[in-house]
Parts: sequence; structure tokens; C-alpha cells
Amino acid sequence: MPPSTLLLTKELPTLQYVSTPECFDITWEAPLSTLLGLGRAAGADFIEIFLERSNYISCLAEEAAITSISPRLATGAGVRVFHGKGDCYVSTNNLSFNGLKSALEKALSILGLNIPSPNAYVPEIYLEMIRDYAAAKDKQKWLPECSSMQEMGDILLAANDQLEKKASHIQSRRSMYSRDWQEVMIAASDGTFARDIRLTQTVGSNLLCADGENRTSNGLRDGDTSDPDFLRNWGYEKTAEELAETAGKMLYADYVESGEYPIIMANHFGGVIFHEACGHLLETTQIERKTTPFIDKKGEKIAHENLTAWDEGRSEDAFGSLDMDDEGMPTQRTLLIENGILKNFLADRAGSMRTGHPRTGSGRRQNYSFAAASRMRNTYIASGSYSVDTLFASVDKGIYCKKMGGGSVGPTGEFNFGVDEAYLIEKGKVTKPLKGAILIGEAKEIMNKISMCSDDLSLAPGFCGSVSGSIYVTVGQPHIKVDSIVVGGR
Repeated sequence: MPPSTLLLTKELPTLQYVSTPECFDITWEAPLSTLLGLGRAAGADFIEIFLERSNYISCLAEEAAITSISPRLATGAGVRVFHGKGDCYVSTNNLSFNGLKSALEKALSILGLNIPSPNAYVPEIYLEMIRDYAAAKDKQKWLPECSSMQEMGDILLAANDQLEKKASHIQSRRSMYSRDWQEVMIAASDGTFARDIRLTQTVGSNLLCADGENRTSNGLRDGDTSDPDFLRNWGYEKTAEELAETAGKMLYADYVESGEYPIIMANHFGGVIFHEACGHLLETTQIERKTTPFIDKKGEKIAHENLTAWDEGRSEDAFGSLDMDDEGMPTQRTLLIENGILKNFLADRAGSMRTGHPRTGSGRRQNYSFAAASRMRNTYIASGSYSVDTLFASVDKGIYCKKMGGGSVGPTGEFNFGVDEAYLIEKGKVTKPLKGAILIGEAKEIMNKISMCSDDLSLAPGFCGSVSGSIYVTVGQPHIKVDSIVVGGR
């Protein structure tokens, strides 16, 4: 039954809702509307309910054997209540009406609110006509069309076989794949009512080679959203060739001499530094904590005039793309920096309420056990007007950082990142390979030293951990020149 303006709180125990258990469809509108009205009757300013079903599996091949298959199924909901300047989030695995009502009551009580007297009216919440991205794009067929466990294992073992054929001095070879299928529904007291299905997959290989005291480790990963044939179409032969070629160069490479150098940073995963050292500082969660140096810099110059950067969720099949965020807002493109000028921050609902910055479709979470927070999607430095050759020609002596590794970033942008594959640049030419390079800097300083951007933008998949869990993102950039940066080495 739909909610009615004549519904009284004392009638709630007798309500009978029958919602479709195997998917989130229009049958969920009535119970969710009633719960939202109940929250408003208790005095909440805003209520949001997030429903989720997920089906995850990962597979790992080590050497010539499958060593791990890890499936995970989950169903749950999160209820978020706002009152004044405070909010509360409660999650549950009980998706019955009474289970969701219990979660709502707990969230309300934490904020000092209670269900009103038995004779109180429950206001009617009018939800929009459901925005069903899953049905509109026929996403229901995705999961059955994905690779079976047998196919996963066969492909990963074939990839490891190619690594053995292509590389030498192998100590270990690993290939891994994961598939994450998620159905979500969001209903909120402002009328939001939306549903989506997401399919996110990643596959890659890692190679460790050693010869005496010489060692090198490197990996390649690819990712996709929305293609059930993604694993079947993986070019693992090319991956093996690239990893073997890199290992052959880096195994006997000289160690870099520490110092301050100009560097050329490659496109693709090179964008991880911008993501970590600057992107996080443009999320409203950082403004709320007052941990970003850019808190009051909107409209001001924070980077070199040749740098423009975006965050968006619309690039086709990119790892961070989605039709709507985890608060039900349609995705969009957000201009972060234009010609060095800070234009926008990334804001979820709570961040927008507390900072005044407009929502950007950036409310994201790992799953129903997390409240949404402002998070990145596909974040990258835009293509510039220079050719790659022009960048290299501008460097007399420096470092070419072809492939980035892991690193760490402090709360206000101090960072250090390892370089998995580096080369010396001499008189504009790439010469000998180098290993052991670590880039050390601070976001607000390095942003003004990115003086040249080439015209070869490329994106790469990644994972991002923050207050709302681990999510899928894209990093990227063209080749860029950093005029000077501290390079740790020997």
C-alpha cells in the first residue's frame, strides 16, 4: 500500500509490504516512502536510505596453479539521518520493513529524535518516478554473461604461462582478476528515487625477477566498467611482453643519484600523483577537517597556468565511471583547475551542506556499511598543447619516470612516491635505465612546477581508500614536465 496522509504511527505495526526480494524494483517505493515520512515525523531534516545487493569474486594464479578463489555475496541497507548540523548513519542486513524501521529508529535516537506519539500523522513523501539506469541500459544481463570460474582460471594460467615464456630470471609470476557486481537503490526525503547496476572488473599480472643481488618487480593492470567480455578480451600476451621487456631493462639498472632534477612523468598511471597529492585536497571532507591548503583558494591560482584538471564520471568504460553516485545524483563533469585557477571542489550531500560548495555527483561509498562521502571518479590532468618530443627536448639532464609505483601522502599534501621504471635524460634524449628513484614533494609547491603538458592524455584504473571505504577510480594525465623535484636515491 502507498503511504497516505491519513497514516498514523500506531498503524505502522499492522502494515503489510511485499517487496521483490531478488531485485530492487518499483515494489520498494511504498515501504521506503513510509519510512522516509516516519523519519520526517520524528523531526529529522533529511533522510536517505541506500539498498545494496552485491556479488563479488576474485581469482589468483601463482606460477602454474590457481591458489585462491574468493567469492562474496552481500545484501544490506544504510539509513542516514540529518538533523541540524549533525548526522548519523546506521547499516543493517535486515531488509524487511521492520528491519529498516529499526535501523531508522536507532539513527533517530542517536540524534535525540524519537518516533512521535501513536496518534501522530506520518507525512507523505512523494518520490520521483524511478530513474532506473539498470533497466534503461539493459544491465540485468551483465552478470550471467561474465566469465565462469573455470574460464577465469584458464585465462589467468595462460597469462602466467606467457610470463614464463617471455621473461628470464623469474622468481615469481602472478596474475589476478576480480569482478564486482552491485545493484543499488537510493530513496531520500527530497524525492530522490533511483536504481542502478554496476559491473567493475580488473585484471593484471605481476613479475618478480632476480639475478644475484639484482632484483626488479613490476606489474600491469587493466580495468573496465560495463563489459561482460572484459576478461575474455584481455590481451595477456601483450601484458607479458611489456612486463618482460621492463624487467630486462630494470634488473641490471644503475641506482639513481639523489638530488633535485627536472623530470618528465609519463601519461597513464603517472596521474596517481595528482590524484593523491592534490585530488584528495579538493574533496569537501578535507575542507570540513580544515586539512587542505586550498580551503579558501577557490578562484585563485594554485597551479601553473599550463595546467587544467578534471574529475568526471562520464568517460566510457573508465574505472571510475558511473551513471549516478551513491546518493542518487546523476554523474557529471567537474572542472577542478583551469589554466592554474582553482574552479571547484568535489562535494557530496553532507559536504555541500557543511561547506556551501555545490554537489558534484561525487557522493561515493564502498558498500552499504559506509555513509557516502565526497570522493573522486575519473581524475586527470587534461591534454596540453606540447608534443612529447618538445617536453624531452626541454630537459638537459633529468629523470624520465615511465612507470610509477606505490607511495604515501600526508594529510595536507606532502608525498613520496616510488618509481618502478625510470631513465636518465641527457640533452633531451632518454639514455640508461635507473632504479631506486623516489619522488618527494608537497602538493601546493609541485602544482606550480608542472610547466608543460603534452597532447597524449591516457587513463589508468586504480583503487582509492578514504573515509567511505575503498572505491574504483581512474587516474590519468598526458606526459608532463615538472621543472624541479627532489628525487631520493643513492
